[in-house]
Amino acid sequence: MFVLAAIYGVMNILSFVALRNIGAGIFTIFAQTKILTTATFSSILLRRQYSYARWRAMVSLMMGVLLFTEPIWNDADKPKVQEGGNALIGTVAVLIEVVLSGFASIYFEKVIKSDPEQLGIWERNFQLALGSFPIYIMFIITNGGGNAGYFGGWSYLAFILSLLGAAGGLLVALSIKYGDSILKTLATTGAIIISSVLDHVLLGGPLTPVMCIAASQVVIAICNYTFDATPTETIVSQQRLSPKQPENKVESSENDEEKIELLLLQKSNKSDD
Repeated sequence: MFVLAAIYGVMNILSFVALRNIGAGIFTIFAQTKILTTATFSSILLRRQYSYARWRAMVSLMMGVLLFTEPIWNDADKPKVQEGGNALIGTVAVLIEVVLSGFASIYFEKVIKSDPEQLGIWERNFQLALGSFPIYIMFIITNGGGNAGYFGGWSYLAFILSLLGAAGGLLVALSIKYGDSILKTLATTGAIIISSVLDHVLLGGPLTPVMCIAASQVVIAICNYTFDATPTETIVSQQRLSPKQPENKVESSENDEEKIELLLLQKSNKSDD
């Protein structure tokens, strides 16, 4: 789990590097490809085969979310490249972060579902957090505690948000254990739609007709993936039998035949007597 904790730490660092060099719009566009990277690593690591209908649903979902976030990446007032930033570095950072995100989700699913130690969600999350502590503490010390200093900047709101983040991590782990990483990604995209609607209702955020059409597209894509009747096949590597095993099977079958013949001979002899 230390490897997984290191990956999550590197992902957070790459996100900061990307946002320091490119705008939020370009970052949002590339972030939507997490759906496809997760499905790709699921096919490679877990040996799953998805139907063409589900691949189309995932591509449609990605395009729907991209269209729904159009006010973010199509805002003319926001710069596409941060002042003093490097577009190439930012783009490479977000692409690496997207690839690592897909790999980490599938790797975590594989650890949970094929765990020989049969550890629970609490134990695995504790291991993940324990492995993350040294990484984040190292960066905090290197940065000198930031502008707020060590243990500074905490408020009631920050404490509540940290609790919500911890609860969200447990829910993600449960969704992966009892579902899979693809369903978790679908739920995340659905949460984007719900949060945007609540933002419009409660805080007066944007909700244009294009966003409503895109939201409908996202819901349809989620339904197309979820209710697809084609079963997800898992390719299992067949174990090679040793050359002695078929010989043993042949010998046992020959012995059985000899026993049957002896019994038949004995019965025929008794009947003759």
